[in-house]
Amino acid sequence: MSAAGILLAAGRGTRMGADKLFLELCGRPVLAWALDAFAAATSIEQIVIATRADAVARVKSVARGAAAPVRVCVGGDRRRDSVLAGLGALPPEVAIAVVHDAARPLVTPAEIDEAVRQARRHGAATIGYPATDTIKRADATGRILETPPRDRLWAVQTPQAFRVDLLRRAHQATEDDVTDDAALVERLGEPVVIYPGSRRNIKITTPEDLLLAEALLG
Repeated sequence: MSAAGILLAAGRGTRMGADKLFLELCGRPVLAWALDAFAAATSIEQIVIATRADAVARVKSVARGAAAPVRVCVGGDRRRDSVLAGLGALPPEVAIAVVHDAARPLVTPAEIDEAVRQARRHGAATIGYPATDTIKRADATGRILETPPRDRLWAVQTPQAFRVDLLRRAHQATEDDVTDDAALVERLGEPVVIYPGSRRNIKITTPEDLLLAEALLG
């Protein structure tokens, strides 16, 4: 079952005040770090990067010379629209799609390969880590409604890997917006497994995140 990566790079980085994927992280664009991890993963045969129309040339420049075949396509306004665009750019022989936020530059090839292994076995998988903070559920006024048992809570990251046919079916089942693709598969009643990752796999959202990523990279 051949596998391909879909890197989501269509956001505008409004909280960063700049396009975060092209900001310098230890001398290289943020996007380059995630791209290199996917190119180094032994399970990944090719990569699709879904980005904005006005960023295609810059993305192609970053991807030039990558150690795996790379296609660049135009994503959409919503995250799920970019995933669908990425799926549409995959050749028909690809059976497993590994979806990853390109703003997570510290993902490792081993974490990507594990996502593929889990998806081949279970159909759908996501990386994450067990919650260590107490989590409260509150209403719109801030009134706490409940405190879910922490031992069953996970913070979810990417990569998330799926059988391509399953992910397409999940997207076709609803037009609702979601924060990750695993939620769409869950709505079908299909199993999604979670496997442990690392807290190092942070998402660059604020300037402080960029400083933390630089510190983690040493």
